[in-house]
Amino acid sequence: MATLIRSKISNKLSNAATAVSNKSQAKVSGMFAKMGFQAATDEEGLGFAACDDLDYDHRQGMQMDILTSDSKGGEGGGDESTMDGDSHYQRDGTGPPPSASKDGGLSNELSEEKPKITAWEAGWNVTNAIQGMFVLGLPYAILHGGYLGLFLIIFAAVVCCYTGKILIACLYEEDEDGRLVRVRDSYVDIANACCAPRFPSLGGHVVNVAQIIELVMTCILYVVVSGNLMYNSFPNMPISQKSWAILATAALLPCAFLKNLKAVSKFSLLCTLAHFVINVLVIAYCLSRARDWAWDKVKFYIDVKKFPISIGIIVFSYTSQIFLPSLEGNMQRASDFHCMMNWTHIAACILKGLFALVAYLTWADATKEVITDNLPGGIRAVVNIFLVAKALLSYPLPFFAAVEVLEKSLFQDSGRAYLPNCYGVDGRLKSWGLTLRCLLVVFTLLMAIYVPHFALLMGLTGSLTGAGLCFLLPSIFHLKLLWRKLQWHQVFFDVAIFVIGGICSISGFIHSMEGLIEAFRENVED
Repeated sequence: MATLIRSKISNKLSNAATAVSNKSQAKVSGMFAKMGFQAATDEEGLGFAACDDLDYDHRQGMQMDILTSDSKGGEGGGDESTMDGDSHYQRDGTGPPPSASKDGGLSNELSEEKPKITAWEAGWNVTNAIQGMFVLGLPYAILHGGYLGLFLIIFAAVVCCYTGKILIACLYEEDEDGRLVRVRDSYVDIANACCAPRFPSLGGHVVNVAQIIELVMTCILYVVVSGNLMYNSFPNMPISQKSWAILATAALLPCAFLKNLKAVSKFSLLCTLAHFVINVLVIAYCLSRARDWAWDKVKFYIDVKKFPISIGIIVFSYTSQIFLPSLEGNMQRASDFHCMMNWTHIAACILKGLFALVAYLTWADATKEVITDNLPGGIRAVVNIFLVAKALLSYPLPFFAAVEVLEKSLFQDSGRAYLPNCYGVDGRLKSWGLTLRCLLVVFTLLMAIYVPHFALLMGLTGSLTGAGLCFLLPSIFHLKLLWRKLQWHQVFFDVAIFVIGGICSISGFIHSMEGLIEAFRENVED
């Protein structure tokens, strides 16, 4: 009896010590998240980490798993299904809520420990999403659009800011007292609500498909830009752009073994700072040649064949809508969301416009798809090596997000899964699941080899999924869910955005596909 009592006391002391340790780790992790090492992820990485569970994990400091293990240690185990529902943000809203625990202790602890981000931290996340590496393609858009290209940079900022706000408005409904209540959590929830009751899951499937296409295309763009930058940095080396792309992909194969983003998210702040320094260097070089700026080259004309591609490039550089619902839900004061969207998009508009104009004035008709390829040899090599490192470190984020969506949609979605679970009983990835991940990496390589055109791929992605997620779908959802409460000018804006976005999307997609097919034929013949 004494031994049993002694054993119980020892277990309780051990559990208490473990709980204190886990909580302290959670606080430290949250502190680093607020400092930016996880909250401020890589610009495209956060923008394309559209899964709410993934987005929540690396923005909030990975505290959910810690709290789950804390509860397990303190309670001596528990309902395993409940912990699965708690340890991840349910993207489609089908998982059990946090309050599903037996005594409600876990729910209370989550509500107490879950850190919220400030408006400044939310703005930092949005800024990273829309001020990313793909800004380097904007001067090429000015080459084919002139002043109209600059106008589109401003117009896209205004529209994306507006659609981001109306998308968040679709998350809320009024209760009996006329107060707004958040009844949806994600982009997928909004899409499903619009298609209910006849097709309750159709909207979510459409959004997930668009998301997967955008994520995979982003991975392809990283491989393309890596091969392009290395080839132009060392033109005298007997290595082709395709060979550089293969070498870059070989370095990216370990991404297939990723279980979470803890290993790569810590590099995100360094990537962002490095990209900021690179932009400053490019602008500084352009300003040093201000006397030679070719103002006469900027005209009110457009290249009819290539300008639609430029539209896709500009739209793609503003994509952030997919993660806005979870971002707004994690803000300390949701009322600050509109103000945050205003100043982030105003800042992005000014900086993008200045960067694109200054770079184009410096090189005029010689402007290349990736503006750093225009820099002098010595500077170009240094800057491009940093950009390649940034691209390789950024690749795991959209890749892991794409894998998460595919696995949960096709292999893990309980009764709705189309294929057997790719994870074993012990939680380890099965060999054939790992093979599929490797094939996805190889697919991004093949696309980069046969269509090694940064601007064309970026324009296609922006015209297809960028315009859909940022222009078309938010306006449709807003009209469908809030039709009776909208004023006439809001209806006009939504319809106008849908029509303009549809025209830009179709024209950009057609011209981008024509260019890609032609480039593909040339590469096959070679």
